[in-house]
Amino acid sequence: MSTTIQPGSSQRLAVPAREVASLLGISPRHVWGLSSSGRLPRPIRLGRSVRWDRADLEAWLAAGGPRRDDWERMKAETTGALPRPSAATRKQ
Repeated sequence: MSTTIQPGSSQRLAVPAREVASLLGISPRHVWGLSSSGRLPRPIRLGRSVRWDRADLEAWLAAGGPRRDDWERMKAETTGALPRPSAATRKQ
């Protein structure tokens, strides 16, 4: 699986739920369920649109599809950045 986007390629950098569903072989409804339960990488909000970073999804899948909190921690360890606080932490 290549994460390099070629010039003129039709691959989008940020993909909507229906395309995430197609990539994963599941229904769009299941994508929303996985996302709301913290089992997909954090989506990106562009105005009212919700998209997922294609490269992030591919790396997440290559890592075995860990839960969002674990995935954020794994990414932070490799980049040296601080992980984003979970929804539960932000509400406290």
